[in-house]
Amino acid sequence: MNKEPGIAGQVIRQGGEVAVIVLVAAGLQALWGTHWLGTRAFCLVVLAAALAKTVFFFVENLQHILLATQEDMPYHRVLGLMGVNMAQITLAFALDYWCLETAEPASFSSIDAAWNQWEQLFEFFFFSVLNFSFFGFGDVTPLTIPAKLVTMMEVLLAFFTVIFLLSDFVSLKDSLRVKKPKGE
Repeated sequence: MNKEPGIAGQVIRQGGEVAVIVLVAAGLQALWGTHWLGTRAFCLVVLAAALAKTVFFFVENLQHILLATQEDMPYHRVLGLMGVNMAQITLAFALDYWCLETAEPASFSSIDAAWNQWEQLFEFFFFSVLNFSFFGFGDVTPLTIPAKLVTMMEVLLAFFTVIFLLSDFVSLKDSLRVKKPKGE
């Protein structure tokens, strides 16, 4: 019995996840705009949201790999799922960095306060992609503790996703495959 949703189901699910990521960031920005919370409290809310997303993506990545091994999913399909997941992760963290910078300017180096929000979003997406790929030019660096914590969450999640899951997929797949008795 195939438990894996079809391609259309995956597209809908992944698109829904992107929508939730964007809505969370919009909600955080709206919360900041109310001035209901101070800077520290808001940064804690952003940290909590980043931690929740980190746990979600960790579990989702693990589920993808376990399902792929059980269903003997082709490697290219696993790479596709993981690629979409990695894009979601980098977007989610870019939006977290943007929320932190909005509340506490100078949370990151090299972010110009004169830039419009689209320029800042691009810079944070660029920073997130570099973090996730372990490339890290060093153009942008976190300067505050909340910014450093969120950056650490992304790097740890990237390590789990890229190093553990993708590089060891083949051996993991063989070790987790359920052995069927020869009579079946």
